[in-house]
Amino acid sequence: MTKKSTPKKTAPKKASHKKTLKKARDAASIEVNRRREWRFDLPLPVKIEGKLPRGKIFKESTKIENISSKGVYFSLDSGVIIGSKLNLVIDMPKELGGGKKLKLCLGGLTVRLEELDKKTKKQGVALRFHKNYKILTKDLEKK
Repeated sequence: MTKKSTPKKTAPKKASHKKTLKKARDAASIEVNRRREWRFDLPLPVKIEGKLPRGKIFKESTKIENISSKGVYFSLDSGVIIGSKLNLVIDMPKELGGGKKLKLCLGGLTVRLEELDKKTKKQGVALRFHKNYKILTKDLEKK
């Protein structure tokens, strides 16, 4: 009687430990941006108005750090919380308004906060815009 030899099952080849570590390091060094809209560094002056957690109304002037079609990021002294409704008035440069002084008025909801900056004592605020907005010219603003 002759024995039939059955083929041996071999385990799939494993990647070497060094290659796995290199891939992990390379992946970690790539900055992932999951945002759907482009963000622009646009340091425009902005006036912000809203309510603090205990109901006190505040007004503060600051500068935009970056902006997209869906939201804006800036820093505040005021202690807003996630979910705070804020109104913004952005002073647009004359170059963007065809030589006219324009103000962009819009509102939004605070969606992210960052820790207080140790030097400036300001808190980073990310705001998602509401859909409605107004553009005012200097003439309309006086009325």
